[in-house]
Parts: sequence; structure tokens; C-alpha cells
Amino acid sequence: MNNNLNLDKKILSASELVAQIRKWREQKEKIIFTNGCFDILHNGHLEVLFSAAKLGGKLIVALNSDSSVKKLKGKSRPINTEIDRKKFLSYFNFIDSITLFYEETPYNLIKKLKPDYIVKGGDYKKEEVVGYDILKEYGGDVIIFPFIDGFSTTNIINQSKKS
Repeated sequence: MNNNLNLDKKILSASELVAQIRKWREQKEKIIFTNGCFDILHNGHLEVLFSAAKLGGKLIVALNSDSSVKKLKGKSRPINTEIDRKKFLSYFNFIDSITLFYEETPYNLIKKLKPDYIVKGGDYKKEEVVGYDILKEYGGDVIIFPFIDGFSTTNIINQSKKS
């Protein structure tokens, strides 16, 4: 394995990320935020992540911790550990930083980071997205990319059980 990739440098704690965002803002970078479990990466995830990166700026992915995924998805999840999920995401050069959060939602993290944009995939209304109220206070925006039909971690898991 090529140790020169420095993938671990992308993985930051919330406080490290606050400091990094300060530096990025000094460089006039926009901060783009998305979050999720990303338990089994699929094309739907990648389309949203890549579309978010194409907005320009620095893309931050907030990853649900293992305990958070269990609360949201049940005892049998996650399939991949938070260590593995962080590592998988770190391989994508269009993702600038990855951080974990332990609550069921990233609301407190969004409050700390104050991104310019929150990006989600799905059929949400902007007002329903966690953190919308925070961004609205300072002029940020929520961007929703439509779901790509047929891609779902739950569907992948259910399909594999049928095999």
C-alpha cells in the first residue's frame, strides 16, 4: 500500500475540523456539508457525494458513529465499522474531510461548523433537513439532489439475505 496518500489527514475530530474550516474560510473557500451512515457504499451515495463536490468548495462528510447507526437502523447495523467507513470515504479525492458524530442527527455538529451548504440526497423539503434553521440564520442554503431509484443500503442487505 502506498503510505504517501496521507488519507488519515482527512479524518478529523469536530474540534480539529472547526480549526480547519477557519483556515479554509481565510482562503475564501465555501464549506459544503453532508452526512449519513454510508454503511455499504453504493451508486446513490456516490452520485450525491460527487454532485456535492461539484458545487465547488470543501466537502465535509459527517459520518454517523457505530452507536448512532445502531440507534437509527437497529441492532444488526452497521455492517461496516465506523473505522472502515471512514477509511472507505477517505479514498475519494473529492471529499476533503470526514468527521464522526455520535448523536442521531448532526444538528450540534452543524451548529459548530456553520457550513455554507448542507447537501442531502432524497425527496426532502429543504425545511425538513436537519440544520436548515441554523443555515437560514446566516444565509446558508440546503441543496437536495434527487434519489437515484434502486439504490439503498437496506435493499442491498435484504437482497443479499434472499441469495
